[in-house]
Amino acid sequence: MVVGILVLNQALVGVFYDDGLYAGLATALATGLGYVHPNLPGTPAAVHYPPLYPVVLAPLFGLLSVNGAALAAKLLNAALGATAAGLVAWHATKTRMLGPSAPRWMAPVIVVAAAVAIPVLATQTVLFAEPLFAVLLAGVIVFADRADRPWTLGILAALALLTRSIGIAGAAGVAVFLLAHRAPRRVLIAVLAPVVVAGLAWAIWVKTHEHGIDPELALGYGNYSAHMSQAGLSAIAVNVPDLSRPLEAITLGWIPVRWIYGVLATIALGIGLYGIALLTRRSAIGLSLVFYLLILAVWPHPPDRFLWAVLPWLGLAWAAGGLELWRRWPRVRLPLAFLVILIVGGYVYYEARGFARGWWDAQARNISANFAELLPVVKNLPDSSIIATDDEALVWLYTRRRSVPFYLERYRGRELIKPTPAEHQAYLDRMGVTDVLLASSSSPSAGQLKALIDTYPRMFTALYRWPDGRWLFAVNRGQ
Repeated sequence: MVVGILVLNQALVGVFYDDGLYAGLATALATGLGYVHPNLPGTPAAVHYPPLYPVVLAPLFGLLSVNGAALAAKLLNAALGATAAGLVAWHATKTRMLGPSAPRWMAPVIVVAAAVAIPVLATQTVLFAEPLFAVLLAGVIVFADRADRPWTLGILAALALLTRSIGIAGAAGVAVFLLAHRAPRRVLIAVLAPVVVAGLAWAIWVKTHEHGIDPELALGYGNYSAHMSQAGLSAIAVNVPDLSRPLEAITLGWIPVRWIYGVLATIALGIGLYGIALLTRRSAIGLSLVFYLLILAVWPHPPDRFLWAVLPWLGLAWAAGGLELWRRWPRVRLPLAFLVILIVGGYVYYEARGFARGWWDAQARNISANFAELLPVVKNLPDSSIIATDDEALVWLYTRRRSVPFYLERYRGRELIKPTPAEHQAYLDRMGVTDVLLASSSSPSAGQLKALIDTYPRMFTALYRWPDGRWLFAVNRGQ
C-alpha cells in the first residue's frame, strides 16, 4: 500500500486508452446515460468491457471533477492491489502452498516482490480493472481451497467474470478442481449457478446491443468474438512461444548473450510449468492458471498486461516448482541455486533501475504532457464537433467534444490490415467527423492520415499547428 501511494501520479485519464474508456463508461453511468460510450456519436451501448469496474468508478466520477475522480480511483486501485497481495500471501502461507518444507516467510516475500513489480505498478497507477480483478480472483481461490461457502465462492467468481472476461478461467479452474476432489453436486451447482447467470446476462446484453458498434470499431469497442472471428486460431503460433517473454524480461533481461539467455529462460520456463502442475493438486489456482494461459495462447494480443494481473500467483508457482526440485533431486541443487541467484539478482536490478527512473509512469507522463498542449485548442471547437483522434476517450473526458478513433485496423488471420483510403473516408462520413487531431507525427495515425491526404487532397483544411508535426484539421464534406 505504501509503494502504491508513493507511485501515484497526476497523469491524465485515458493515456493508456482502456483507462479512458472505463472512465467514460463510469461517467455515463453516473450521469444517467446508462452503460454507453458517451464519447461516440449516438452513445452506443458498451459491449466490449464487462460492467463491474465502471460501476465501482461511477460514484467517483459522479461526485468529483475528472482530476479528483482520477486521484480517488488511483488510491482505490492502490488499496485493491494491497488487499489482493495480502490475501494471496496469507492464503499461500496458511495452506502451505509452496510445500511443507518451505519457510513461512517465503510466500509473503514472493508476493510482495511481485506486487511492487514495475509493470504491476504501471497497471495499478492508471484506471485499469486489474486490481479489482486480482482481489476477486484471490477471494475465489481462498474459498475454493477451503471448500466451504460455495454460494460465496460462486458470487465472487461471477463478479470476477463481470470485471474481466478472462475471469472465466478462474471459474473453469475452480469447477475442475472441485470435480477432481469429488465435491458434492450441490456444491458444484452453488458455485456455477451465479457464474452461469452472470455470463448469460452479459451475453444477452452483448448480443442485444452489439449492432450499435460500427464495424470499423470492432476490435476496440465491439464484442470480443470479433477478435477471434477475424484472427481465428492464427495467434497460437506466435503467442505460445511469447507467453513467458514478459516474465523473462524482468528477471533475465540483463543477460547480453542471447544463447545464454535462451538456455536459462527455457530452464526457468520448465520450472514454472512444473510448479503450475504441482499447484493443480494443491490449490484451485493451479488449474485456473492453466485455463488462463490457454486463453492467452489463442488471444491475438501480446500477453503482458494479462500476466501482470496474476504475477503473484505465477511467482508462487515458480517457487513451488523450484522447492520441489530441490527436495527431490539433490544433484540439481547447485545449478538451481545459481539460477535462483541470477533470477533474483536480475529482478532486483530491474526494479532498482525502474524505481530510479520512474518507469511505472514514464509513458503516462509523456502522453499527458502532449495532450495538455492539445486540449485547450480542441476545447475551443464548437460543442457540436466530432473529432477523430488517438486516445479519443481522453479527449472527450477533458473537452466534452464527441470523439472517435482515427487509427483503424482489423485482423486477417495473423496479419493486421489497414483500411483503404476509401474505406477510411466512408468511416469518417458515417461517424460525422468534423475535425481530425493528429496528436503525434510519429504515431501510426500519421501514416493513415497521409494516405487520406494523398488520395483526397481537398478533404482537409489545416486549423492549427503545434511544434513537432502535430495538427488539427477541419474535414471538408463531399471532397
